[in-house]
Amino acid sequence: MTADAATRLQDEHSHVFLGAAHARNERRAWAVIGLCSAMMVLEIGGGIAFGSLALVADGLHMSTHAIAMLIAALAYTFARKHASDARFSFGTGKLGDLAGFTSAIVLALIALLIGYEAVRRFLAPVHIDFREAIPIACLGLLVNIASARLLGGGDRAHAHEPHDHAAHRDHNLRAAFIHVAADAAVSVLAILGLTAARVLGWMWMDPMMGIVGGCVIASWSYALVRDTSCILLDMTPDTALAARIRRRLEEDGDRVADLHLWRLGPGHFGAIVSIVTRQARDVHFYRSALQGFSCLSHLTIEVVSPKPGAAAP
Repeated sequence: MTADAATRLQDEHSHVFLGAAHARNERRAWAVIGLCSAMMVLEIGGGIAFGSLALVADGLHMSTHAIAMLIAALAYTFARKHASDARFSFGTGKLGDLAGFTSAIVLALIALLIGYEAVRRFLAPVHIDFREAIPIACLGLLVNIASARLLGGGDRAHAHEPHDHAAHRDHNLRAAFIHVAADAAVSVLAILGLTAARVLGWMWMDPMMGIVGGCVIASWSYALVRDTSCILLDMTPDTALAARIRRRLEEDGDRVADLHLWRLGPGHFGAIVSIVTRQARDVHFYRSALQGFSCLSHLTIEVVSPKPGAAAP
């Protein structure tokens, strides 16, 4: 990269740090909201028409699911509309992480409510209308499977992916997928518990499955809070990448005095580097040295020459 090219690149610098699949994921989130809303209206309307309290209750539960999806969809829309707003110094790429963090807190509350209800039913068992409860649980499972397919697997939300994929991970989509997966897990456990209670008479299986489901949701919530909070606090997202950047800049005898690396959005990193050198080099030399790091979307470099008589770097 020549000095003129580097200067031109800097002059044309953009602060749009949205994920590569941002528009597609936004459409997916709104599609899931439409599906959940239609199911909610159908269940509540059917429950009122046929006098089924269980159907109305599941419809109200579906409304919380739609609200969680709404958080994700609004975050996508706001981030897209304000991506070029100069008031956001480093763009709106981290808004999805903020939405993911919010969804994780909602998931934690849901896990606590499920756990509380399960313990209450252990202490004071309630009558269960199996003819209504089991079909509703099966219907909820089908809706969640359809929602999961619309979300496209949640950007491999539970895969053990390498660092480069983790850097591109969309935590907003991941949070939406976890909501769907949590609901599906609860539906499966509810079906198992209700079937065991009906066939074998094990009434304790229903609340027990509730406790298991609550623990699973809590673990997913913890992982999502951990990952998104690190990004919101600008924690170094990839220590191996930071070490490679440092080695690349120091391989010609210079010294990196300070290095900050943080995530700006899915697939976008920002870096601020201070380099001490005795050579006649400017920032364009170091920008050229780092051009192979395609994930560095916002790079600020300070070149410092030591004072005469100072020790060599």
